[in-house]
Amino acid sequence: MRVRLSTKGQLIIPKAIRARRGWGAGTKLRIEERGDHVALSSAVAGEDAVSLDDLVGCVGYSGPRRSLADMQAAIVKGASRRG
Repeated sequence: MRVRLSTKGQLIIPKAIRARRGWGAGTKLRIEERGDHVALSSAVAGEDAVSLDDLVGCVGYSGPRRSLADMQAAIVKGASRRG
């Protein structure tokens, strides 16, 4: 099958291929260059997810590390002040 690239860089994937793959409107696809050709595949759910390592430090806290027990105790202390 051949398709034509639009002036906006869009292509229309033939309906038969979309149906076989289960690709409906809004489906996220991955595009990869592989030597002299390009491959499309379904994007894996969560592959764009941010890892914990990406988030560390994003809140701007620069004090000493706190344990989970320290954090839970602080939550209990803060909640008791409100109640």
